[in-house]
Amino acid sequence: MGSLPPLSSDYPHSLSNPKSTTATHSSSSSCIDETTLLNLFKSQQSHLNFFFQHLDLSQTLSFTRTLLLQSAAGATVFFSGVGKSGFVAHKISQTLVSLGIRSGFLSPLDALHGDIGALSKSDVLVLFSKSGTTEELLRLVPCAKAKGAFLISVTSVDGNALAAVCDMNVYLPLERELCPFDLAPVTSTAIQMVFGDTVAIALMGAKNLTKEQYAANHPAGRIGKHLIFKVKDVMKKEDELPVCKEGDLIMEQLVELTSKGCGCLLVIDDDHHLIGTFTDGDLRRTLKASGEAIFKLTVGEMCNRNPRTIGPDAMAVDAMQKMEAPPSPVQFLPVINGQNQVIGIVTLHGLVSAGL
Repeated sequence: MGSLPPLSSDYPHSLSNPKSTTATHSSSSSCIDETTLLNLFKSQQSHLNFFFQHLDLSQTLSFTRTLLLQSAAGATVFFSGVGKSGFVAHKISQTLVSLGIRSGFLSPLDALHGDIGALSKSDVLVLFSKSGTTEELLRLVPCAKAKGAFLISVTSVDGNALAAVCDMNVYLPLERELCPFDLAPVTSTAIQMVFGDTVAIALMGAKNLTKEQYAANHPAGRIGKHLIFKVKDVMKKEDELPVCKEGDLIMEQLVELTSKGCGCLLVIDDDHHLIGTFTDGDLRRTLKASGEAIFKLTVGEMCNRNPRTIGPDAMAVDAMQKMEAPPSPVQFLPVINGQNQVIGIVTLHGLVSAGL
């Protein structure tokens, strides 16, 4: 983490003294100064550094290898927890799912009312609890053991009851909570999240997950769209194409130029080979330069015969980059096949609308 200014010796005076806090609150409900806020961030940084410096890597490695081996054998990695630890457990489970690892969150309460049926002998159940004395988890343990699951506790207190009854325990070193009363779980949940997400990325590397495989698990997000969508998935085609012949008069093609929403005409021959493009910008420039003579000009006389093009199997994100490339950006790209025949058009507006 980046360095912060030295911690003030009075940190955090107004927070560590309940009477001071009460007095401050009575005088102003929004009295938070920059120094107090900075000191809080510095203290949290110090608490997190304590975790990093004292984490037992051998325990963490055993935990990570267990998840890797069991998931490779077809097991589902379940996570459970109560309260804030439960939210963290659920999030870590969802991270593993996004990496293609079979995982799920098992509510300790619902598990005792039927949901434990999802647990099988080959599965792993990871139990998050700061204290290791969470009653709901302790009640769940014998039931999970009866199903034959492998149980792992993740706790922050030495010699706790949960660790004693599980098959494996990972100790997450906790100096103290950032809360002035050392009660609100704001540092313990932070280290749980850091621990779980770091293990998830270790599993991602061990499984040699490719960018394409990761994107396949995120088809609706911007990540997936960048890595999955091809030009043929977002292009306009057939009746949507603004096409004309090179011998057509410019003024007779105004409806075609404006009605298809592409801002251009694709000039083709009888076999749909691309000859060039004519844009609304070309129309304005031709009108300014030619005046009334524009009524006699054909599209072929004024079109750009060397436009940028792209193939249907190119990535959609590459089409956007090609549009934005120097010397000047364009708003569209004709899509052509191997025989230089027009089969579609991709527009910048269409790419943005698709979420790219």
